[in-house]
Amino acid sequence: MKREDQGDVRLHPYRLVARTLCFVFHSEDVLLLRGAPAKRLWANLYNGIGGHVERGEDVASAARREIREETGLEVDRLRLRGVVTIDVEPSWGIGLYVFAADARGRELAPSPDGELGWFSPTDLPASDVVEDLPTLLHKVISAAPSDPPFCAHYRFDSDNRLTAHFSA
Repeated sequence: MKREDQGDVRLHPYRLVARTLCFVFHSEDVLLLRGAPAKRLWANLYNGIGGHVERGEDVASAARREIREETGLEVDRLRLRGVVTIDVEPSWGIGLYVFAADARGRELAPSPDGELGWFSPTDLPASDVVEDLPTLLHKVISAAPSDPPFCAHYRFDSDNRLTAHFSA
């Protein structure tokens, strides 16, 4: 299919920015990043590993790059576990691709994005986590290998509270 066969994307009233979120596992533990205090997004909050998809990357390559950049780890069995569409503004949102991967080791490189740590999924920090982290991590952990990726839609209500809807 040619580029011109894609249509004029400038005419579409809604656009998505592609991002990845990766839950990296070693044995039974999951790797989380506590955002640096000066970070614009999720400062001092625990989250998985991830970031923006760069031009020329597919989402899996972006996930592997983000893991390498933020942790120094190489991973195996990278698998797409879910896709979340997040309405941010009336004309744009975020397409969040949620992955799981297995780390080849536990040795971490220092991250400029914050403090890395391995956690048992049953003993996550009680607070200081990104709001949807417990839900997304549960979905990733409870998925059978043959399950298709989950789909979800997030929006913010008039009080700026997150509401999430997961497709059946």
